[in-house]
Amino acid sequence: MIQWPEPCDEKSEAAQSGYRDIAEIAKERIRRAGKKILEGECHPDWNRDVGFRVLKVDTSNMKDVYYRPDELKQSDLLDMVDNVKEGRTAEDLLFQVLVDWGVDLTLPIRRETVQGKSVFFVDDNALVACFDRGITEDLVKELAGHEPLRVVFRDNGFVSDAVKINVEQIFRQLSPTTDVKSI
Repeated sequence: MIQWPEPCDEKSEAAQSGYRDIAEIAKERIRRAGKKILEGECHPDWNRDVGFRVLKVDTSNMKDVYYRPDELKQSDLLDMVDNVKEGRTAEDLLFQVLVDWGVDLTLPIRRETVQGKSVFFVDDNALVACFDRGITEDLVKELAGHEPLRVVFRDNGFVSDAVKINVEQIFRQLSPTTDVKSI
C-alpha cells in the first residue's frame, strides 16, 4: 500500500480522534484488520504474523560530497572519515542496501547479537548486514560461516585497516560465492 501523508481536515472526525494525516488512518486500519483476522479461525501452520512495515522516502543515508579538489583543505579530511549522515540508524542503512541491491523489502528480517554486534539476517542468508563499529576478524569469520548470498558492512566499522583488507580474503576462503560490500 502506498499512502500520501495528506493532512486531515481539522474539522473531520479523524482529526478530532487525534489523526494528523491520511497515512496515520491507513496504518490504524491495517492494525485493526490484523487484530480482526487474529480473532477468527486461522490455519494451524500459520505463524499469526499480521505485522507490516512503514517505509518513508528520504534522501540518501550517505553524506553529500560537494567539493572541488583545489578547494579541499587538510582540516576537511576529518569530516570525511564517516560517510554516513548524522542521525541515520542501522535500519536506515539496511533498507538503503536492500533497495540498492534490489532485494525484496517484504522478506523476513531477523536482528541478532553476534559477538556483541547487531547483525541483520534478511531471509536467513539472502543478505547479512552489520553496521556497527569495531568489526573483528572473528566476527567476519562467524558471519562467513553462514554462507550468505550477500554481506555488507559499514566502511569505517572495522577495528583496523588490516581487518577491512582481510574481509574479502576471509569470504573467499569460507564462503566464496558471497558478494561482499562496504558502504
